[in-house]
Amino acid sequence: MTSVLVHVLLGVVSLTLLHTVVEAEMCEVVTIIKESQNTYDGNFTSETLVPIEGLDVILTFDSPVDSMAFWDGAITRIDDTHYEITNTKFFETGSYVVFHFQVMYKGSTRPDIISVELNGQESCDGQLQWTTVAPYTNPCEATGMEKYDYAQALCMAILFYEAQRSGKLPEDQRVQPWRWDSAMDDGADVGHDLTGGYYDAGDHVKFGFPMAYTATVLAWGLIDFAEGYEAAGQTDYGRAAVKWATDYFLKAHTAEYELYGQAGNGEADHDFWGRPEDMHMPRPSYKIDKDAPGTELACETAAALVAASIIFKEDDPDYSAEMLEVAKELYAFGDEYRMEYHKSITDATNFYRSWSGYGDELLWGALWLYRATGDDTYLTKAQEAWDEFNLGEDPMEFSWDDKKVGSYALGMMLDPDNTKYEDSLKAFLKYLQEDAPYTPGGLVYLNEWGSNRHAANVAFIALWAAKYGDPADADTNRQWAEGQINYMLGDIGHSFVIGFGVDPPSHPHHRSSSCPIPPDSCLKDRWGYTQPGPNPHTLYGALVGGPAKDGSYTDVRSDFQHNEVACDYNAAFAGALSAMVENN
Repeated sequence: MTSVLVHVLLGVVSLTLLHTVVEAEMCEVVTIIKESQNTYDGNFTSETLVPIEGLDVILTFDSPVDSMAFWDGAITRIDDTHYEITNTKFFETGSYVVFHFQVMYKGSTRPDIISVELNGQESCDGQLQWTTVAPYTNPCEATGMEKYDYAQALCMAILFYEAQRSGKLPEDQRVQPWRWDSAMDDGADVGHDLTGGYYDAGDHVKFGFPMAYTATVLAWGLIDFAEGYEAAGQTDYGRAAVKWATDYFLKAHTAEYELYGQAGNGEADHDFWGRPEDMHMPRPSYKIDKDAPGTELACETAAALVAASIIFKEDDPDYSAEMLEVAKELYAFGDEYRMEYHKSITDATNFYRSWSGYGDELLWGALWLYRATGDDTYLTKAQEAWDEFNLGEDPMEFSWDDKKVGSYALGMMLDPDNTKYEDSLKAFLKYLQEDAPYTPGGLVYLNEWGSNRHAANVAFIALWAAKYGDPADADTNRQWAEGQINYMLGDIGHSFVIGFGVDPPSHPHHRSSSCPIPPDSCLKDRWGYTQPGPNPHTLYGALVGGPAKDGSYTDVRSDFQHNEVACDYNAAFAGALSAMVENN
């Protein structure tokens, strides 16, 4: 394998003088690359499977050394046969630790290195303890719930978001050791800190529009199916998943009429098959502002912040209040300066253009703001959007693109005297149950891209209606939705949730989980994409795209239409699982 030069941040450890060993030989990890009279240049090379956050090396020689040179950091003489090397540079990941040095000596005997203490561990044989990493196992324990373990599945559905985290990972990060800090320079091109947030899917772009939808719907599940989250012990993890997004949105809102809505170029990102930790391509930042607005993006981000403000209102009132104020500002921005956001962030056009337009986000955002504030101004805004954009007309899905059906549910709860919301929601659910197309196995088939995702989204709506809607329809809606979720969990004979149930997917279209540690082989000839075996790391809890209309499905990494994963796939799915926990 080709060695990767890894520079690392200074980490100071106590110095332990190592005794010279008689009749020793040069360390296996040291190679002499050039030698002349009384001088030699050497390389230290050793594999590491975890990120190196500090380098402090003590070299022991078998005979006196006159002096040493080290160009990438500092070198300190301890005594004639012991020198300390430290490095003040930082490189965020591991693969191979490599450093170069020069040794000068007097006399005819070359001083060989017989011991290398690297960060407190002897490494002469190249078998460093910190290259041995415990395997990543599922931290979500089985609970014994039947028919399926919905509580464990909910835990795993939230765990997936930890695998998608960008930026500096927290100490309580459960997805390890294959996920480390990454994209730490996001926003540097525009002078803002845009680190954090979520990688969108099997790729590493941070698309703000679907990320905001994800946060809104995750928060919605935490609000309206709170008992399910509590029973499964997932409330804190669910809130943390939402906060990872909303912290990023607050950073991205850099001025009253300015919001950064994307980090990373779609085409450049998709050309790279590797871990986010190993990205070196430019990651441009894209924004909306007065001169180039984006109503869908501004209003959906507002909705996410509002929904999050509700779940944090009691436990973190200051954070909740901050999010609510920013949400008001963003909604006003989206309403005042109206334009489709893909016309401003043109790179999003081929990936997340909102084909439904921005009327649904104006309605959706206004209803969320009314729910949080009780301010009738927002109820009026919702009515205006409904009338202007004819939002009661024949929705075909509930998704990151089209929020009309979700708005019917919110409107029915918040404005019960206005029967248009309940009538529209009932009509949509009737369409799903009686007229929509299905796969032969019984999955409602609303879209060829991520069929499971679309079915999970509307199953969440049906479960919400079963709890908060007309009691006469509750059993029908609940049973129908449970059939959809059970299909994904295994009713078809195999699971569509990675790591869960019988014969789950093992070859998802997902870059970081497809790369081994060390990752060198992943980059060579796109090994991580083309190799026929399962992904080296189990992406626990991720819902894959799902079957074709004829019910066919093959667990193949190259089939991104049916076997990719994405943040928005798991959002309503998690909410539906929390409802299933409540119902069982």
